[in-house]
Amino acid sequence: MDDGRRAIEVLKNAKKKIGFAELLYDDQIGKISVIGVGMRSHPGVSATFFKALAKAGVNIQMISTSEIRISVVVGADEVDQAVRTTHTAFGLDAETNATVYAGTGR
Repeated sequence: MDDGRRAIEVLKNAKKKIGFAELLYDDQIGKISVIGVGMRSHPGVSATFFKALAKAGVNIQMISTSEIRISVVVGADEVDQAVRTTHTAFGLDAETNATVYAGTGR
């Protein structure tokens, strides 16, 4: 049994204690997130994300946000396209390698 179905069974067994009317389970969705502390200081991140998905024709079923994260839920058949589109929109397709300098800072 997968995690989703197992969670449904556990919740059904706790229905009287928790007190809910209905459970819905959908294993034909996926979540794509853009995450980074720089989102607080760089306006337009959400606009870039949503514009790219709209241009690609990706249907967003749900949106969730926090100070450092924007997540969308899309159909399972659109996850790969959404990831590729998001990757391109934020310039992550580059063939060049990043150079990282490390040290003590002295």
